[in-house]
Amino acid sequence: MKTLHDIKELTITRTFDASRELVWRAWTEPEFFKRWWGPKDFTTPYARIDLRIDGKYLNCMRSPDGKDYWSTGTYKEIVPMEKIVCTDSFSDNQGNIISAALYSMSPDFPPEMLMTVTFEESYGKTNLTITHEGLPDSEKEMCAQGWNESLDKLAKLLT
Repeated sequence: MKTLHDIKELTITRTFDASRELVWRAWTEPEFFKRWWGPKDFTTPYARIDLRIDGKYLNCMRSPDGKDYWSTGTYKEIVPMEKIVCTDSFSDNQGNIISAALYSMSPDFPPEMLMTVTFEESYGKTNLTITHEGLPDSEKEMCAQGWNESLDKLAKLLT
């Protein structure tokens, strides 16, 4: 049986009891995004989304103890209501890429990773698949937990 440490990417699939349009909006509208992004007990005080090819996003997750974690990326492919492909990096609050070690994370994190999100409608529900490429083996389990906690918050918001 394969574990997270045996794979080169992290893939998570969830089915939401919501239309594809609503799930798409949750990912692409900053005010909607801020309501669910981040693991359990984290908040998202800032989200900027410039949803166009070569547009950038800049997000801030705030931990329960008040520490801010910024991330940024560039949109590489956008198929409305179907697919988003973007880079993903740790950053400062200006969107400058920084080492994950500055956030007390593994120095094994590459400066840039790739994330693909697909949206498939099925009988009034939406199947969402996230593929996060480039995560270091040592961080996959923590990242999977963070993604799943974020998606739990999204599921609750969509109901």
